[in-house]
Amino acid sequence: MIVAVCLLTATHAYAIPFTVDARANSSSGGTGLNTGIVLAAGDAFTVTAGVNDLWSAGALPRWSNADGLVGNLFANGSDESGQPTGTLIGQNWGFHGQGGLSAPFGTLVGQLGSTFFALGTNFSGVAPTGGTLRLFYWDSNNGDNSGTVVANVNTVSAVPEPSTALLLLTGLAIMTFAARRYRAS
Repeated sequence: MIVAVCLLTATHAYAIPFTVDARANSSSGGTGLNTGIVLAAGDAFTVTAGVNDLWSAGALPRWSNADGLVGNLFANGSDESGQPTGTLIGQNWGFHGQGGLSAPFGTLVGQLGSTFFALGTNFSGVAPTGGTLRLFYWDSNNGDNSGTVVANVNTVSAVPEPSTALLLLTGLAIMTFAARRYRAS
């Protein structure tokens, strides 16, 4: 019976994918992608993006993944750059400062309220402030940007779910029933 209650009341966490466009969702000249996910300060959440999912800040060599233009990146012949294998398609372009954040050009960045924070390919942490999560391509000019990256957002509930309370009450009821039965015998 306990197993049945657990299976019926279990909830599953899953990531919601969002396609972030380097031009449309640029921090300069674009608008942040509104995820519709509302977080309170301190809420835990994760954001992941594929390390081989590439977008561009313009002419070569400005391709990168969501970690931004942080080092040399070479084409593999089947990536989004369309360049032959071995071509230098990305390199370190330094940092772009905007809205109180300094992060590498091409980084996947989140915004809650007026607070920007770097996400990259693998973020796990807590919301620095409350608000609706928006996602950006971090850049100083969206005019020559191209490509998209899929960002998977997963929120972690810090408040016990109703199923947890139901499971606790079911367990207490079973223990009470067993104790009464034991005393009666």
